[in-house]
Amino acid sequence: MTTTPAPTTPGDERLARATLSRAVEPGDEHAGRLLRQYGATGFLDRLLHTGSTGSTGSTGHAGDDTSPFPGTSAKRVASWRQRAAAARPGDDLDTVQRLGGRFLVPGDTEWPRQLDDLGDARPIGLWVRGPADLRTWALRSVALVGARACTPYGAHTATDLAAGLSRQGWVVVSGAAYGIDGAAHRGALAADGATVAVLACGVDTPYPRGHDRLIRRVAEQGLVVGELPPGSHPTPSRFILRNRVIAALTRGTVVVEAQHRSGSLVTARAAARLGRHTMGVPGPVTSALSAGVHELLRGDATLVTDADEIIELIGEIGRLAPARRGPVLPRDLLAPATAHILEALPARGPTPTTVIARRAGTTPDDTLAKLYELHSLGFVERHGEGWRLTNTATEASNARRGGT
Repeated sequence: MTTTPAPTTPGDERLARATLSRAVEPGDEHAGRLLRQYGATGFLDRLLHTGSTGSTGSTGHAGDDTSPFPGTSAKRVASWRQRAAAARPGDDLDTVQRLGGRFLVPGDTEWPRQLDDLGDARPIGLWVRGPADLRTWALRSVALVGARACTPYGAHTATDLAAGLSRQGWVVVSGAAYGIDGAAHRGALAADGATVAVLACGVDTPYPRGHDRLIRRVAEQGLVVGELPPGSHPTPSRFILRNRVIAALTRGTVVVEAQHRSGSLVTARAAARLGRHTMGVPGPVTSALSAGVHELLRGDATLVTDADEIIELIGEIGRLAPARRGPVLPRDLLAPATAHILEALPARGPTPTTVIARRAGTTPDDTLAKLYELHSLGFVERHGEGWRLTNTATEASNARRGGT
């Protein structure tokens, strides 16, 4: 935490950040720079007790040195000052406490330090509801995000991925929106797993309204987190800025479904800028809802299809997903020369040894020896002077001809 010019108590710092969380929009790097320079109490004191730029004769331009915050426009400072003066941080802290929550600030034991990677865009603080320790959960978390208007395929996939991750001890983080976000939370909850909902509003303001019950379940079993103080409502810009917190909080971001213009892709790109893993689940090439994911996969994102593949990428070194391959058929175990003779047998009717030898390009004696070997293994049977396959109905599944 940045040292403030004058000594302050932890309570002063928390109260100042609670005030600033109502005065400053999430992700405001101008405010972040000033927080770093003055500390929360110093920034707030300077904001409230320094005369407005207009009273000093300032033109209010960002580069005006007569401003109390050189480099920041007078309009922005005036907005901060107006909101800060109207803030009632004690009431906000009481409200979140009544909800069984708390207000976290940098330097707290529970503060997730990976959020510091956001630099001056780091949250001023986090309002949190739920019984778990956010820092501990964030160390082993993955974001699952995607389209609001998702397909049944996307919803099923998100639910399955979340449940699989939960069963292996991973925390599922998402934004509590309709579609993929909601499916991810439900999948984790159904598996009795851990999940975190990062909201673009106050933690006492369920949004969307249709997810009121879901968000309450998350608060009981997991965590509900937001940068905005109680009672705050979401705006389009706040949704976008919320995504940087999801990206920074987690080890990696998985996009299940997304169009070319999607907030989920914003989360993935933020994760990539922060050095986190970015992953995508492929969908039908004809689906516009998968077009953004496919574009992501053409870049630096990694294709994943299940929880094991996600954990292989973001988990401990040496934790590999099971090898994927088709079924091993009995004929796959044959020696190459023997399998070559088997492939030379026609699908229908008994065939003389000489014909089989000619088709295989080998001698009749070698062919006969291999045919007896195949007969002992149950692949062929003899009919007079000819040979035929024992079960012609299985020939279409020959893995050597068209399988894996």
